[in-house]
Amino acid sequence: MPVESTAPDATGQIEIQAPAEKVYELLSDPGVLAELAGEYSGYKWLGQVRSARRGARFRGYNRNGPRRWSTVATITDAEEGKRFAFDVSAGPLAVSRWQYDIEPTENGCRVTESTWDRRAGWVRTLTGPISGVRDRASVNERNIAATLRGLKERVES
Repeated sequence: MPVESTAPDATGQIEIQAPAEKVYELLSDPGVLAELAGEYSGYKWLGQVRSARRGARFRGYNRNGPRRWSTVATITDAEEGKRFAFDVSAGPLAVSRWQYDIEPTENGCRVTESTWDRRAGWVRTLTGPISGVRDRASVNERNIAATLRGLKERVES
């Protein structure tokens, strides 16, 4: 899938002192992402594929306080050591895209996590009460920062 042509709604970046391949290994594991993320709390593979490769799908379970909801993620990019990305939907409705770009640096790698909100305006209005979030971009910025800090701590420890 080509890189998004519009700026992400939320993004963050961190330097990690570890090889890009090691970082990719963690980021491309939906279980590890659930351990690191703010709202995303678990997953279940869908269909026959049980690994992070293009076209694989998983149900993502999310939570915000007492609120719970699930979505379906379809992996669009699985380039070892470079990019892991997936599109999120709720039934027939597009929800978002999440993308993790990894660039080698002199001392390890730089990870950029980005997300694009793909919900139509009327869907945003209806889904706000489900998640309890009115300003999705701000919450995603905070969640991305926390995810990246957790990733750094996990990889570097």
